[in-house]
Amino acid sequence: MKFLDKLALKYLKARGHYIPHDKNSAGISDFFLYDYKAADGTFDYERYRKIQEDGNKRKINNVWADQQTIDFIADYVKKTNPDASRGLCHGVRRGNEQKWFSERLGIEVIGTDISETAKDFPNTVQWDFHERNPDWVSAFDFVYTNSHDHAYDPQKAIEAWIDQLKSGGAVFLEHTMAHSEMSANEMDPFGVDPRLLPFLIARWSQGRYAVTEVLEPPHTKSNGMRIWIFVIRKTEM
Repeated sequence: MKFLDKLALKYLKARGHYIPHDKNSAGISDFFLYDYKAADGTFDYERYRKIQEDGNKRKINNVWADQQTIDFIADYVKKTNPDASRGLCHGVRRGNEQKWFSERLGIEVIGTDISETAKDFPNTVQWDFHERNPDWVSAFDFVYTNSHDHAYDPQKAIEAWIDQLKSGGAVFLEHTMAHSEMSANEMDPFGVDPRLLPFLIARWSQGRYAVTEVLEPPHTKSNGMRIWIFVIRKTEM
């Protein structure tokens, strides 16, 4: 694909348009995962962690989450799980997500971030969202993130989040074209086309969990990007 074609494709996708392509001729796939390889070919976790922490500190005043979208999801929680009493948000940076959820729902909501800056913000815990925390297993009515593109192993991360749900709970992934394969890089290692994401989750889950709904807020991001909220629930076995 020529340079100008790539620029045009990126421009259109950034504004919510999906442009079909032949991945063989274009050299682009619908799913991308950055590989953090050490010199010996093994996974370099320390490199991943440093890149994420450095990025967090560099962008500490930038907020991707918006209150309108959080309120939209919170209202869905009120409607579908009126007895919800506790929520968890991952990759929160400044912690706005849990603040907005808590205010809208009137319940306890905490957040996590991999960076040491987590200690600087209320109700925020320093934690790698890939990892299982025994204290959080089956402890939350909902889990929310817009940072799944920061996962070096999205399957591992989503399975950790599913395990954090109480019976009847849901994971909410806020997804835009900024989370697509064309935007993936060293800082945002996971990129997937929104049309493919439910199928990836079905492959990973082996029937244990699934995308049960795709919510589309009536608004867009401030830059005009379309928003999809993927609702993931445990399945009845």
